[in-house]
Amino acid sequence: MSPDLSACGFALSTGRTNNLVAERPIIPMEDRKRLSSSLATLRAAKHREQLDPALMQICMRYGLSHMTFLVAYIRGQSERYPYFCTTYPEAWTERYIDNGYFDIDPVIDVLRWGHLPVDWSSLDWRPPRASRFLKEARGHDIGPHGLTVPIRGPRGERCLFSVTSNRPKRDWSSLRASGIHELHILSHYLHETVLAVTGLRDSGHYRELSRRERQCLQLLATGRISKQIAAELGISESAVKLYLRSARTKLGASTSHQAIAKASFLELIEL
Repeated sequence: MSPDLSACGFALSTGRTNNLVAERPIIPMEDRKRLSSSLATLRAAKHREQLDPALMQICMRYGLSHMTFLVAYIRGQSERYPYFCTTYPEAWTERYIDNGYFDIDPVIDVLRWGHLPVDWSSLDWRPPRASRFLKEARGHDIGPHGLTVPIRGPRGERCLFSVTSNRPKRDWSSLRASGIHELHILSHYLHETVLAVTGLRDSGHYRELSRRERQCLQLLATGRISKQIAAELGISESAVKLYLRSARTKLGASTSHQAIAKASFLELIEL
């Protein structure tokens, strides 16, 4: 696959404002089944050629139009954008390369500063080149709505995960609000899956989590916040935060979502 092709799925996917991570509601049981099934789909992907079909299955499960994952940078490697997987139309990816759209892709900059999921609506599409690009992308069934999650791995890797929707705005807003926590976990689980399947990073070794650390991560994965976890486990909120911080350190995770995804990937917790 051509390295430049990997950028095609991200030209519409992020901005510096409108970060969407907020206090999480507890995930309803039916949504947990959706997440669990999606993680199982990714877990079953053992080879590169199985990743695109896996993304398609997850798209259908969430009622999304498209889903794309880009490995933008791996520490110690000179190659830019060494891998991607996507459900985007081949015609769009080919046109992206032929027209050199990589150079005007506004989302690539988010790799330097982004941390939280960002809705496409926060982007400024007023510049002429951006406006023309947006119109052409929509002509290839990209958008009009979408969300991107930037991922910063513990070993210097930088990745981007995007989803798109052609639903009416109100439906997209509802889908985004109900699914953002799950999509955040999915993005980090996909990060682990892609790097393992492609061999771009060794699986590594992690220190064993304590019982309390696993319990706190397990409850956090359902959408509970520290105060709710503390009440359920009968411990202080400060203790919960300490256990979660310790779990992140042991797993080499920079965020709680990343820790949840890694713990699930290593089968330390169940989702």
